[in-house]
Amino acid sequence: MSPDAVAIPTAVTPTPKPLPTIEAENLTKNYGNRRILDRVSFTLRRGDILGFLGPNGAGKTTTMRILACYTPATGGRAAIAGHDVRRDSKRARRALGYLPENAPLYAGMKVGDYLKFIAEMKGCPARQRKKIVEGAIEECSLQEVAGRLIANLSKGFRQRVGLAQAILGDPPVLILDEPTVGLDPRQTAEIRRMIKDMAGRRTVLLSTHILPEVSATCQKVIVIDRGRIVASGTPGRLVSNVEEERPVVVTIEADPGPAGELLTKLPGVARVELAERLAAGKATFHVYCQPQKDCRAEISRAVVEAGWGLFELNSPSASLEDVFLRVISAPEQN
Repeated sequence: MSPDAVAIPTAVTPTPKPLPTIEAENLTKNYGNRRILDRVSFTLRRGDILGFLGPNGAGKTTTMRILACYTPATGGRAAIAGHDVRRDSKRARRALGYLPENAPLYAGMKVGDYLKFIAEMKGCPARQRKKIVEGAIEECSLQEVAGRLIANLSKGFRQRVGLAQAILGDPPVLILDEPTVGLDPRQTAEIRRMIKDMAGRRTVLLSTHILPEVSATCQKVIVIDRGRIVASGTPGRLVSNVEEERPVVVTIEADPGPAGELLTKLPGVARVELAERLAAGKATFHVYCQPQKDCRAEISRAVVEAGWGLFELNSPSASLEDVFLRVISAPEQN
């Protein structure tokens, strides 16, 4: 460049956000006069692992069947990898692998033959079919049973076969309905490991009512109850929200009246409830701190300075179970 040349800045093209691989917008499903799903909406991007959590009958399986083009929605819209499940269902189905709660296995077939058959049904290219089936067998650790009848497999191996048929053709989206139900702890751990290994290059939506399943496997959580989404976020964020609402439990050897009055006046304290009067002049209080405040140090300092005995100062940790129980116990709102 000559000394007199003027450098023209190059425009920086922003990196586009990855397109959603699963979209659900106001999904509604009625059976007669009964509403099973009520305006369910969420979006997942490539690489997400979402846990669809809820009690039996909450609407999890119905949502997944709509996304898998198995049953139509009464209202709303859904898309898989940009393909509308109603108007472009053939392309949507090609972009997903689906494992229903009861895997569609043919017990009289050998594992390898069954997967070859499914690969053919999915339209996998004939020249690549052998390689595709071998890849699924390896990814789901089925090498030792590839020549055995499905009828003679354990429940854990049958579930792996179901997972293998779902990933044939390397779809970008996996929809797994209760993938570890009925498995023993070892089999459950193996299936969870396989699902986590699939993350990054695939979007995974799995439904369950087993809480440890979500904590161990999923990056995001949606809790559904009575056909509606009642909570969503990361497992850590949902637990943190509940922890902020949980009280500090304080047991003091003091008259409940003055003790409660003192606790109420402490910095960072929102409210105080007398939980229980105990023997020997003790009382247990539930102290609710203000949002984003930890008032335990103030409580202990004030109790000691008042000359009272401090027998308990405890802030119980919340869990995903606490989140689940809280949101599904909330009264239904119209």
